[in-house]
Amino acid sequence: MNDKKTNKLKILNDPIYGFILIPNALIFDLIQHPYFQRLRRISQMGLSHLVYPGAHHTRFHHALGCMHLMQKAIRILKFKGVEISDEEANALYIAILLHDIGHGPFSHALEQSIATGIHHEVISLKFMEVLNEEFNGELSLAITIFKGKYPRKFLYQLIASQLDMDRLDYLKRDSFYTGVSEGNINSERLITMLNVANDDLVVEEKGIYSVEKFIVARRLMYWQVYLHKTGLGAEKLLEKVLVRAKELVLKGVKLPVSRAFEYFLTNQINEDNFTDKTLKMFSKLDDYDVLASIKEWISNDDFILSKLSESLINRKLPKVELQNDPFSKEQILTIKKEVRSNFKLNDSEVNYFVYSGEISNQAYDSTKNTIKLLFKNGEVKDVIEASDHLNIQALSKPVFKYYMCYPKK
Repeated sequence: MNDKKTNKLKILNDPIYGFILIPNALIFDLIQHPYFQRLRRISQMGLSHLVYPGAHHTRFHHALGCMHLMQKAIRILKFKGVEISDEEANALYIAILLHDIGHGPFSHALEQSIATGIHHEVISLKFMEVLNEEFNGELSLAITIFKGKYPRKFLYQLIASQLDMDRLDYLKRDSFYTGVSEGNINSERLITMLNVANDDLVVEEKGIYSVEKFIVARRLMYWQVYLHKTGLGAEKLLEKVLVRAKELVLKGVKLPVSRAFEYFLTNQINEDNFTDKTLKMFSKLDDYDVLASIKEWISNDDFILSKLSESLINRKLPKVELQNDPFSKEQILTIKKEVRSNFKLNDSEVNYFVYSGEISNQAYDSTKNTIKLLFKNGEVKDVIEASDHLNIQALSKPVFKYYMCYPKK
C-alpha cells in the first residue's frame, strides 16, 4: 500500500487568471468534498449557451476564480497596512469559495418552479454548517463573516457588496465565455485600488474610472446577456416544464426521473421543512438529472409536458416580445385564443404556452452597500457623488421591461 501523502498545495490553470493557487490543506479538502465537486455539474449561466454557445462554464470555475481574487485583495490590503490575521484571511477564502455552494441546477428556474420556498443563499449556509461539523469547527469564523455578524464590516463587504469578489469574477468570466467583450472589466486594477477607511471597503480616488466602467459593464451584461430575450424565453420555458412535471407527479403520474430529482418533484420544499435529508438529496441534484429527465419526457403521453420538453431540448424556443410598457389584457387574450385553438387546449392549459411578466435591472443601488471612494484628504464619498459621469446617476435607477412569450408559428 502506498502511504505517500497527497500534495495539497496544488496549482490550477484558469483561462482568465492563469495559475490559481490552493493556499492550504483545508481549502484543498473542501474543494475535494463531494458537495463542492457537485458544482462541476452546475452551469454558471443556466441556459445562456442556447444564445452564446461558449457559455458552458460551471459554478466550480467561478468559485475558484473568486477565491483567487480574494487572495489578491487580501495581499493588497495587507500591503497597504490593513491588519488581517491569518485566521481571518483563511475564513474569507472559505466563505467566498463556498458562497454559491447552495445553487441548484438552473438555479433561478428551480427557485421559481419546484423549490419555491427557499433561496440558494440559505442552502449555501446549510451546507457550510454541515461541513463545519465534518471539519471540526474549522469553518466557524467563515460562517460568522458570511452571515455579516463579524465586527469587522469590510471583511463581509469583500464577500457581499456591490464591489465584491463574486461580481468581479462573474462579470469577467461570463464576458470571456460568452464572447461579449463589453463585460470585460479590469478586476486587477479595481483590486489594486482597494483600501479600508472607517472599517468600510473603499476604492482610492484614482480608481474612479475603473469603478465607472465596472458599473456600465454590469448594465451591459445584464441587458445583453443575463436578460437577453432569447435566454429569458428559454429559462421561462424550463420553468414551465418543471411546473408541469411537478403538477403531474403530485397527481400520481410516474415520470422517469432520478431519485434526487423525484424528491423535489414530490415534496413541497420550503425553509422550515428543509431537513438534513433534504440537504443530502439536494447535494445529489445537478444539471444532468434535469436534462436527462427532460429528454425522457419528450416521449411522455402528456401533450403539454412532451411539447414543452421537446421545445427546450431541440431549441424550438418561444417567441419573446419585449417592451417598455406592460402588455394589455387584450393583447394577451388574442394570443391565448389563437394558441388554444391551434393546440386544442383549455383555459388553464394555455397558460403553459402563453405567459407574460416583468424583468428589471439596476446597475448600481445607491441605497445600500454603496461603492465608496477614498480621497487623498481622507474624505470618503459615494461614487455617484464623486463621479462627473452623468450616466452613473442614471444607472442607479431601476429599469423595468415587460415580456410576453408564446409559441412561434
